[in-house]
Amino acid sequence: MKQLFETIRWEEKQGVAWITLHRPDTLNAFTRQMNEEMLQALKIAEKQDNIRAVLITGEGRAFCSGQDLADVDETMKHGDILRMYYNPMIEKIQTIEKPVVAYVNGVAAGAGMSVALACDYRLVHERATFIQSFVNVGLVPDSGAFYFLPRMIGTAKAFEWMSLGEKMSAKEAERFSIVTKIITDETIEDVETFVTKLAASPTKAIGLMKRYLNESFHHHLQEILELEAELQSIAGGTEDHHEGVQAFLQKRIPNYKGK
Repeated sequence: MKQLFETIRWEEKQGVAWITLHRPDTLNAFTRQMNEEMLQALKIAEKQDNIRAVLITGEGRAFCSGQDLADVDETMKHGDILRMYYNPMIEKIQTIEKPVVAYVNGVAAGAGMSVALACDYRLVHERATFIQSFVNVGLVPDSGAFYFLPRMIGTAKAFEWMSLGEKMSAKEAERFSIVTKIITDETIEDVETFVTKLAASPTKAIGLMKRYLNESFHHHLQEILELEAELQSIAGGTEDHHEGVQAFLQKRIPNYKGK
């Protein structure tokens, strides 16, 4: 699988696809090639039944510094670049019916921060920082930032961070519930433990939760109640549900298959 990619690294471990942004000399800044390879890797992870969870991280001292300005095609409008390269990647992170974890190992700036926000969980090193850096080059946030950030921290604080372009520490991000877990040098093994545990979970049910959670913003209570009934019928017919019940009755650890 590794030979398919040049700007990212792919590794499969215990049911987890580890996707590492691999342009450390540029703090893993996005190029069109990296966008395309990220999307391709996510599609592979989506299709492979043996992949039960995905982890995205960065090589070296950064998670992702956003767009590589040296790679911008001046003949294209910024909006077209987003439509062609960034939006499909963000949409795939959100729509893949498997848990996606970001391990933010260093700075996450601009679209790099947006990628972290698009993931389902964010494990964040204590020295990592977040920054909505768009305003510092006269641009507006993109790659889903307008969708994810205000839902996580509220519109007032989201506007502050977007408009001021100031760094946010890992601890500050944790205080505003952006962070799932703080990682230190001493607890670095917790990253693998976390994603491996996720991969061993009933990922079919997790995928259903992920598919419809955002729908809750667009429906009335009665519609959500009916949707829950439909989803529960699907979940109740899975092998994982049967295994979970049997494991509970037999007082043993369940062996979920994601089916």
